[in-house]
Amino acid sequence: MTLNPIRTWRGRTAESDSDSSAGFVVDEATFERFSQVDDVFSRSRWDDAVKDEKAERFFATYRRPLDTWKKARGFGRRDYALRNAAWHVADIFAEAKEDQDRRDGFLDPLSILRDASDEKEEYASTAEATADLKRVSLALGANLVGVTGYDERWVYTDRYSAQNAGPKPNPIGDPKHVIVIGQAMDPGLIETAPSALSGAAVGLGYSQDALVLLAIAQYIRNLGYEAVPTMNDTALAIPYAIKAGLGEYGRHGLVITPEYGPNVRFGKIFTDLPLDHDKPIRFGVEEMCNRCGICVDACPSNAIPGGRPSTERYNRSNIAGVTKWSVDGEACFGYWSKINTDCSVCIRVCPYTRDYTKRSNRWWARLAGSPLRGLALWMDRRSKRGDRVSAKEWWPSQGTPVRINARGDQQ
Repeated sequence: MTLNPIRTWRGRTAESDSDSSAGFVVDEATFERFSQVDDVFSRSRWDDAVKDEKAERFFATYRRPLDTWKKARGFGRRDYALRNAAWHVADIFAEAKEDQDRRDGFLDPLSILRDASDEKEEYASTAEATADLKRVSLALGANLVGVTGYDERWVYTDRYSAQNAGPKPNPIGDPKHVIVIGQAMDPGLIETAPSALSGAAVGLGYSQDALVLLAIAQYIRNLGYEAVPTMNDTALAIPYAIKAGLGEYGRHGLVITPEYGPNVRFGKIFTDLPLDHDKPIRFGVEEMCNRCGICVDACPSNAIPGGRPSTERYNRSNIAGVTKWSVDGEACFGYWSKINTDCSVCIRVCPYTRDYTKRSNRWWARLAGSPLRGLALWMDRRSKRGDRVSAKEWWPSQGTPVRINARGDQQ
């Protein structure tokens, strides 16, 4: 899959950026804003329902080399060496201010920035500012960029303090707009999921995200405006990405984009730079997910729900009052801890994870967005797309290529 920052095809753009146009169903009577304290990764540090020796080992091994964790392809020393190297840049920012109870990019916004200029750049129109911002974002390495309005509902009520194992304030200033940046992950590495190699794709996505977000935020500050770059911290990325027109919500709890499917990591920049907002897009993802279910069958932890979207909460790591497909974060992270790396199987098997620079795959996507989506799904399941690739095939020095199908059987 070629990592191409230019949109290769687009679905139907919704008429407004309202909740309904984005596919959001929010019950005001039961909705509760989410606290980062309840995020499953935060809970793995303080909540005995998630915290255990495997979880502690999971985090510790990102900071020190592993020889061979288990005798299986994709979990050897080279694999972990690459995974940890891919995370290295993101970890530098995360660990730089730990003595100040900060983990930039994960529990706190990225903060290594110069002050904003004292003089604001004046634009003839918000359209001009938006066009410049998007051109600059792509030039600085973003694969996708969209803009939406600030919505307090998706901002964490609290950040998580690793030092105190509890909540801390989540100041955000007075932003008017949210810029959402998408970074595509390496498709060849994701094809090996689950493995330490696929964990490298995730780490590289975060490392690239940190650099791109910081550069774009500094550009905005150089123009005299405020810009707060954030990754996993501060707010939920998925609703902002959907409202910014970058994709639709999928059954596996991820945003499915027209360019890369769900194989994308998102970051956000909160700003007062005057900008136009993008509109949500709909291109048949909900309809396809309603009849597909391949991620449900393939998920090793049985964390992905079958059936229709609902308000069901598996545990406190699910947001309350939103009708959607909710993934069981405890089960998902429990499997990560068990195998000692990220999973990404749901991304690998998703029919939308394909190379859209190829005309045949753009044709498939149009079929998937039509009443003939059943045929598109049949074609996908008949193909080899989504089968697991052995780590032995990824490493050219390790011998004859070997393919493993979605069930884990060697072919």
